[in-house]
Amino acid sequence: MHLQQLWQLYFRIPLLYRLLLTVLALMFLFGITIHFIEPDSFPTIFDGIWWAFVTGSTVGYGDYVPLSMVGRMMAIFLILAGGGLVTFYMATVSAKTVNLEHDLSRGKVKYSGKDHIVFIGWNERTKHLLDFVKDRHREQSIVLIDQSLNNFLYQEHMVHFVRGDATEDETLTKANIQQAKFVVITSDPSKNERQADQQSILTTVAIRGNNPHVTIITEILKKDQVVNATRAGADSVIRSNDFMSTLFYHEIFRNEPVKPFNLILELFSNQQFKELLLPEHLNGKTFLATSDYLVAAEQILIGIKRNGELFINPPFHEILTHEDTLLVLSRLD
Repeated sequence: MHLQQLWQLYFRIPLLYRLLLTVLALMFLFGITIHFIEPDSFPTIFDGIWWAFVTGSTVGYGDYVPLSMVGRMMAIFLILAGGGLVTFYMATVSAKTVNLEHDLSRGKVKYSGKDHIVFIGWNERTKHLLDFVKDRHREQSIVLIDQSLNNFLYQEHMVHFVRGDATEDETLTKANIQQAKFVVITSDPSKNERQADQQSILTTVAIRGNNPHVTIITEILKKDQVVNATRAGADSVIRSNDFMSTLFYHEIFRNEPVKPFNLILELFSNQQFKELLLPEHLNGKTFLATSDYLVAAEQILIGIKRNGELFINPPFHEILTHEDTLLVLSRLD
């Protein structure tokens, strides 16, 4: 490789690494040279390199000192050249650190991890979901995509922030959507219901196009848009308006002292729904017998899924077969 090519390669290296390489080369050069100039004062090459680093950084322990005129002239040049270079390197490192902190809070840094959860949109639902996940899965990595925030305190929330439009490939690439495990798309509260649903569906299409295997959970406000969200590639569609309307109804016509809203919040804070295949030894047994078996495993049988239909709390004498799927309520892992 020609000298010109080496020089071009050197300047292609990022500035921080280029400075570090220059500092190391300079210190090694002075350290090796002083060893050969004053072998009595610097018995080994390592002693010379140690002196070069101590002198160049202006620390000056004084354990090794050049005695000859040539050695002292080298020391003067090392202090002038090496000290300035080391100072410049440290200033560059500090500036890079500050810029990185700034870029992280502004959502400009690409996420390089994998198996993470991506939240689309910063709102009250996202905040509560984030607290919920962090409280029970502290090691889970989370990436937030939002274009309304100009600054995000990522240290406070322990979330990697990416600022941008989630329908654009550039933004999704920054969030490393190709290696994400789950994506949660929340409706934009600043838009009307139809616009919010259209935005959510378009985001679903963009994400599915970038990652065919990621699990996408999409919030939809209007019932007639649920089928479109499913067509777009959503694995689960959360109909938040329907859910809240049902809760309002039960709050209005509830029997004292039961409070459905508080009861459901408490339920989902420590329990989760699961679908289980019917154990082989329970084939042909009744719903009651199967329920008793699951209770011993701290799981509550609340219904069955048969031929695509869901039956909640069927008669106790109902006979279950191997084609039935059990819907149970169990503790959060």
